Amino acid sequence: MEQINHKAGFVSIIGKPNVGKSTLMNVLVGERLSIITSKAQTTRHRIMGILNGQHNGVDFQLVYSDTPGIILPKYELHKSMMSFVHSSLEDADIILFVTDIFEKYDEDDVINKLARINHVPVLLLINKIDLATEEQVQEKIAHWRERFPTQAIIPISALGQKNIGSIFDTIVNSLPNHPPYFEKDELTDKPERFFASEIIREKIFKNYKKEIPYSCEVAITAFKEEDNIIRISSEIYVERVTQRAIIIGHKGESIKKVGTQAREELERFFGKKVFLEQFVKVEPEWRSKAQKLKQFGYSQD
Repeated sequence: MEQINHKAGFVSIIGKPNVGKSTLMNVLVGERLSIITSKAQTTRHRIMGILNGQHNGVDFQLVYSDTPGIILPKYELHKSMMSFVHSSLEDADIILFVTDIFEKYDEDDVINKLARINHVPVLLLINKIDLATEEQVQEKIAHWRERFPTQAIIPISALGQKNIGSIFDTIVNSLPNHPPYFEKDELTDKPERFFASEIIREKIFKNYKKEIPYSCEVAITAFKEEDNIIRISSEIYVERVTQRAIIIGHKGESIKKVGTQAREELERFFGKKVFLEQFVKVEPEWRSKAQKLKQFGYSQD
């Protein structure tokens, strides 16, 4: 049988919320595919980022998966989010388990999940070391070394891109020989509409406090690309009338601010002028409605 001179594989990024998984994903892929905020549970979907290249004379294709932070589900939405994590573990060739320097020693749910993984290599990444002393870094390494003596542990700073090269080398060297899974010019498995909705949702996370961002979902109802402009219509769903009033703000000032920031980001992302329409609708308890979650793309059927 002819030897395939090409490496390819799925690399799943898992961990608790807010440890820097999305930042790491964007750095590894070299593109801004995952939205990033300081709030936990920003990522709700499994987002694939595809990187093609050559390493030591061998062509490769890395299919990274950014996943939602591992949590105990409270809503049907959370169950759907965790199903994305499970599916990413099932088809992974390599797993990047991301923790951070500040994470407390209460990771039992993550530890149990990690302990059951024995079929593929796991890289345990301790993120945000740029915010810690060398002593703190060594203490955290020792903590994880005691629990997982067989796993590779790499301290990193995704934001500062420290030790990212070590991760990349380890990943490529661990990849199986396999033809590419996607066309070489593909960057992600998600359509343009998905990224438009995610960019708008990111601006909601950055502009509103408390429960508001977690109660919101964004649906793109129209996406029309013309020669010089992209025309996008979006609907922002909330669960209560009072939340709708907060999203809109006094004389529409809040929603206008979100729209301006989103449009500017959309123009950078797509490299073209964007006309953006936004409508705010109330859908009571949408996070617990299976049919509505399916409509929003949370079903893996």
